[in-house]
Amino acid sequence: MLRPTRPLCAAALAASAALALAACGSSGSSGTSSSSGSPAAGYGAAATTTRTTTAAAPAAASGGATVSLTADPGGALKFNTTTLTAKAGKVTVVMRNPSGSGLPHGIAVQGNGVDKDGATVQPGGTSTDTLTLKPGTYTFYCPVPGHKAGGMKGTLTVT
Repeated sequence: MLRPTRPLCAAALAASAALALAACGSSGSSGTSSSSGSPAAGYGAAATTTRTTTAAAPAAASGGATVSLTADPGGALKFNTTTLTAKAGKVTVVMRNPSGSGLPHGIAVQGNGVDKDGATVQPGGTSTDTLTLKPGTYTFYCPVPGHKAGGMKGTLTVT
């Protein structure tokens, strides 16, 4: 009697995994990608956009907010945005390192007495940095040696 339910459990698990992966996509882009190893079409245009605070389930439960960004999918030393904004308080910065980037990356935040690095992750990973921030201007950057100097940085404005 247990055998018929195992395929159903496997199907439910597969559907859950598909939903989780779909939720990982960037809310600020069309999801266009390139298989040639070069940056995705339209990627450069997104580089000057501003990402605003969005509530995420884990952060919202603890009273904070989450801002997200992505490393360049083609391997360039840049993020998909150079500006982020958040409200003062608990802020979680989430940086997704696309599997096609070919390089390890991380996320770090510095300024106003704050200097904290998230984990450095391999392609396909996500680096997270949770901080308590006062109003002001901060620098977010990749803490991998040479990446910040190579242009992998931006400004986080906290209001």
